[in-house]
Amino acid sequence: MILLLFILPDIYRTKADDEGIPVLQPGIHVSPATTVFTPPFHTRGRHIQDAEGRKVKLASINWYGASDIHFIPSGLDVQHRDDIAQLIRKLGFNSVRLPYADEIVDKNPVINSSLIASNMDLVQTATTPGEPTALDVYHAVVESLTAAGLLVIVNNHITQATWCCGINLCDTGWSNDWFGGSLFCRIPQTEEQWIRNWETVMRPLAGNPLVLGADLRNEPRGLWGTLGWEDWASAAEKASERLLDINPDWLMIVEGISSANDLSRVRERPVQLSRPGRVVYSAHVYKWSGWGDLYPYSQRAYSEFAAAMDKNWAYLLSEHIAPVWVGEFGTPGEPSAGDQNYWSHLVQFLAEVDTSWGYWALNARKPDGEWESYGLVGDSWDWSSVRWDSRLEDLRTLGLIQS
Repeated sequence: MILLLFILPDIYRTKADDEGIPVLQPGIHVSPATTVFTPPFHTRGRHIQDAEGRKVKLASINWYGASDIHFIPSGLDVQHRDDIAQLIRKLGFNSVRLPYADEIVDKNPVINSSLIASNMDLVQTATTPGEPTALDVYHAVVESLTAAGLLVIVNNHITQATWCCGINLCDTGWSNDWFGGSLFCRIPQTEEQWIRNWETVMRPLAGNPLVLGADLRNEPRGLWGTLGWEDWASAAEKASERLLDINPDWLMIVEGISSANDLSRVRERPVQLSRPGRVVYSAHVYKWSGWGDLYPYSQRAYSEFAAAMDKNWAYLLSEHIAPVWVGEFGTPGEPSAGDQNYWSHLVQFLAEVDTSWGYWALNARKPDGEWESYGLVGDSWDWSSVRWDSRLEDLRTLGLIQS
């Protein structure tokens, strides 16, 4: 038997089986110049590690759209999903956070062909040929990303498919059946329905070793910011156990409360699962963040900013309690003074603590057509449209390595 390894993507490497015959083993490159990671993954102290004990630092990009009004990741009308995946990798990211809304599971609408104009192969490969649904497209995008050697973090972003995170009280948490919420929320949802939606999304991905795991809920905050950590930790445990029954190798990513700002209570009340080494915590840091304080991060000196980070989540790293992935942060390509103050402080802090991160976002435009000032690509969603500015230079200091 001859294996023509040179024609295969470089996300694979060989390993001899018991008879000495080379067999293909899945792995991923952070970039062509770095170490290959071998799934499955686990946590140990403050680190994520691969199956051979190598430390894994996530350098992620958020690619949104499936959580919004068109129900699918943006850009599929312009470029094939395989090409977008290759673009992400060429930019130097090793992983993608891919948000979805519960509504795409609840309704699973058929997607208009105009929204996937550059991905018309999806019309024939859909579950029902000729009628590609939101979940068909979502799962196909995941497969394209992992085929390019990228890790995928599936993220339950919002209940009702729309721009996150507005004042809609029906979307402030994973369930909205409080005070008769099911009577006035357009997409009503109990905790059990939320977990079943997770199972529906993740079950088809159970055999894909580069699906890293589940970011259980974006920015849980409760009604008017009243959510307590205990309630969220308990819900995260229930959902995690159900998902780990599908695939015990997935990582369960648990965001902080107060819109993912606050993980300060993890030391006293950690998320505890029946399978060890499964929990990663996640924080989001933006210029307007800083719940409960007089000044947002855009107006703070570095010492004050760093102290807030230590209090809210970085102590988990310094005390070797658990990994933290800063799953969302970003700034405009043309920053204001406040943007720049926040951004420079965050980049400095992330470099000092050397933790995993995820930039928001890849997208050229928001689904309503508004220009995405935080985006890294332009309307053609290709290399020629990449916004070469100081943001990418700064991300290189945090581990972004271009091919």
